[in-house]
Amino acid sequence: MRRRTFFRCTIMRGGTSKGIFLMEEDLPPDPELRERIILAIFGSPDIRQIDGLGGADSLTSKLALVAPSNEPDRDVTYTFGAVGIDKPFVDYSANCGNISSAVGPYAIDRGWVKAEEPYTTVRIFNTNTKKMIHARVPVRRGKVVSEGDYAIDGVPGTGAKIELTFMDPGGALTGRLLPTGNEVDEVVLETGERFLVTIVDAGNPTAFLLAEELGLRGTELPEFLERAPEIKAKLEGLRKKVGELSGIPFTPSIPKIALVASPQDYTTIAGQSVRKEEIDILARLMAMGRLHKAFAITAGIPAAAASALPGSLVHRVMAKAGGISGEGRLTIGHPSGQMDVGVEAREEEGRVRVVSCTIGRTARKIMEGRVYISKKVYS
Repeated sequence: MRRRTFFRCTIMRGGTSKGIFLMEEDLPPDPELRERIILAIFGSPDIRQIDGLGGADSLTSKLALVAPSNEPDRDVTYTFGAVGIDKPFVDYSANCGNISSAVGPYAIDRGWVKAEEPYTTVRIFNTNTKKMIHARVPVRRGKVVSEGDYAIDGVPGTGAKIELTFMDPGGALTGRLLPTGNEVDEVVLETGERFLVTIVDAGNPTAFLLAEELGLRGTELPEFLERAPEIKAKLEGLRKKVGELSGIPFTPSIPKIALVASPQDYTTIAGQSVRKEEIDILARLMAMGRLHKAFAITAGIPAAAASALPGSLVHRVMAKAGGISGEGRLTIGHPSGQMDVGVEAREEEGRVRVVSCTIGRTARKIMEGRVYISKKVYS
């Protein structure tokens, strides 16, 4: 491959995230060179990412590598990468549900999927999880519709609703919905402190912890934890122990850890009030070492799965005393507002199987063109 200094590039907002979309065929197969090129495109490592397209935030330093597929059961192959900001890495260990919501519109715009009104279903194979995602994208006159009246918390304004369905999400990494086989496990830190967790492998592997065990209410906003390094360190220690206990590789992205609590009134980052009657649980998520400003879809999926497990910690704090069974919805109260996750679960051979999880998102194309890098990347 010749030493290219520019690449086809599209910037897409998907849900509450923003990502750089690159054509997989444009990048070299050598993983080390590919990573150097991607880091140069993003401007990493640099806390401001001033010399690249990264947004100096974990929600905007995201990558989608996409390609059309010739397989009969899928239209698109998609790989997600979390790009380090002040450290030089690209983490492919987990998927991002928000960025996933922009893959369908991207594929239709590229002509990889025939546009059919009023909705076009794009079948997406995610290589991170080895799972299928079906995106139901609104279409008019052969074009993706971006404008609409659907609102999601954490994104200004409204857009056209995209329904994103994660098919058979359980056991993507470990082969089991509950990697340890238990609905609740005890984790012991090096300090001797003991915590109860529910570990779920669906979407992205996530451990759920009762906020009260850390002396928290569950209504805290990101800035609070940024001023509490001892709690952040404890959560990072818990992530490591969860990985050891469950056999989940420990990376910057996984396992994720979420604090959950019973519904309470609280105020969002934007100063809006959320009443406890509007939500089923409170949840706060750690992502890439920081408290997530919203709530990742791929953490919402295991939360919805755990809501269907009567012995889980998520089920314990839910407003709906009977939890979710069959087909239902879980409404999560997070720092930016609310997230609704539809879940279809059924009991098979004495175990709960999550058939699918569905969530509504909006997405739009922000920019399309070429991104340039220095030829020094090849030195």
